[in-house]
Amino acid sequence: MSAALINKGDELTPKEIVRELDKYIIGQKNAKKAVSIALRNRFRRQKLPADIAEDIIPKNILMIGPTGVGKTEIARRLAKLTRSPFLKVEASKFTEVGYVGRDVESLVRDLVRIAVDLVKAEKMAENNEKARRNTEEKILSILLPPPKGAREPGDGGENEAESFAASREKLRQLLRAGKLNDRVVEVEVKGNAIAPFEIFSASGVEEIGIQISEMMPNLLGARSAKKRKMPLDEAFGHMLQEEQNRLLDMDQVSKIAIHRTEQMGIVFLDEIDKIAGRESGGHGPMVSREGVQRDLLPIIEGTTVNTKYGMVKTDHILFIGAGAFHVAKPADMIPELQGRFPIRVELDSLSRADFVRILTEPQNALVKQYQNLLGTEGLEIVFSADAIEEIATMAVEINTASENIGARRLHTIMEKVMEDISYEASDLEHGQVRIDRDYVRQKVQSIIKDGDLSKYIL
Repeated sequence: MSAALINKGDELTPKEIVRELDKYIIGQKNAKKAVSIALRNRFRRQKLPADIAEDIIPKNILMIGPTGVGKTEIARRLAKLTRSPFLKVEASKFTEVGYVGRDVESLVRDLVRIAVDLVKAEKMAENNEKARRNTEEKILSILLPPPKGAREPGDGGENEAESFAASREKLRQLLRAGKLNDRVVEVEVKGNAIAPFEIFSASGVEEIGIQISEMMPNLLGARSAKKRKMPLDEAFGHMLQEEQNRLLDMDQVSKIAIHRTEQMGIVFLDEIDKIAGRESGGHGPMVSREGVQRDLLPIIEGTTVNTKYGMVKTDHILFIGAGAFHVAKPADMIPELQGRFPIRVELDSLSRADFVRILTEPQNALVKQYQNLLGTEGLEIVFSADAIEEIATMAVEINTASENIGARRLHTIMEKVMEDISYEASDLEHGQVRIDRDYVRQKVQSIIKDGDLSKYIL
């Protein structure tokens, strides 16, 4: 098994994975169970002999449930837990071959780019200490250039070397203490060039952009170095970044990133229900939903995609499809695509009790977020139990009366409740601000009663 794939995720059992997800997502036990098993199976597969592992394909998952119940968050937290390359993309953004629009293979290229960024960040962290030392030496050489001509030992060269070393060491201590940060130095800074890959990516012909940039690097702007004067602390940051990039072995980074994409990549296909269907409907040159499904099929089944960093096989990338399926049903997808999502999980709508827990229990709970944000202004925000219950009740009422957007409704209500406090926080004296049920009703109840107004505000 590649060392690049070993991380804390392979030490977690399915139950431990669920417990980690519980820290951020309330409820949805069935979905958490399904993704924890899928994740654990990926690590089990890596421990098998290569000939056996090659035949074990990932069990892709189809999550069915309304918006705002945790589908995306489950997949995102799963990827973060294992440091896996993760890409969320709306299936409805793709168009079938022959139409101007996003090419389905672009999702693999995007996933590889994310993997490259992950690996680069890891390698930079590994090389950080060495890069800082090298940058420090370069800065010292700018502040105190070494003597151009060294004299012979008998001519006082030894004293000169000792004096230079002592002066350099004194500067080093001042540099580390931050006492030289305001000194202006002249350094070489590489200019930013136009990224040719990004120019062509919108039109779905990424590889053309890559080939042109490789054949004619100066056509779209090379990174020319120019001298600039800047404060020393700013110069240190520029030079540190250059040094970190210099220490990177991009061939190794690309190799590890491709391997991690192939073995650990996760693609979250949202709104997959929007492309479910066997006919395009209507007349004329319309993009067929079935055509998009058939274009996605080879990627999900397993194919090889040419990317900027090399060829990528998609056979063992985990695909998680998600959709509300209010109108279309999973059975409306073409049979071949249905077969590539063998695990079906139905997510539950959120209840009032779930909303109360979402507001208070997760590590990133909304109540905690506002308390931390306004804590920076010296305010202690205290929510009473009846205030939390009132916010949850209002969220349920509005979701029932209008479009059900799940837990996202809590964000709009909380923002309305906290609007005046957030606005006045900078001018208030330090102290405690208590929010109770009456305050919540005062801020939100009038909007809820006005049905037309609530549609636009809440």
